Amino acid sequence: MSDRTAVYDTVTTLIEPFNKKGVALSDATTFQGDLEWDSLTVMDFVAAIEDDFDIIITMNMQAEIETVGQLVDAVVKLKG
Repeated sequence: MSDRTAVYDTVTTLIEPFNKKGVALSDATTFQGDLEWDSLTVMDFVAAIEDDFDIIITMNMQAEIETVGQLVDAVVKLKG
């Protein structure tokens, strides 16, 4: 299993408690459009990601991340 696959699986697992609408997740799923998250939900979710992967996602990075796939790629890059 590739690192990206493992990260993707973990990310989607972490999304589940926040996925109130039961949206089917893919790389293209957007946090604002598809999942309809507000800024507070995003902050809680980012904290969960940071804790789980032991990384820091800067505000600049957060601003650029719109989809599940972009988040997974960012985590893989940060974990190096």
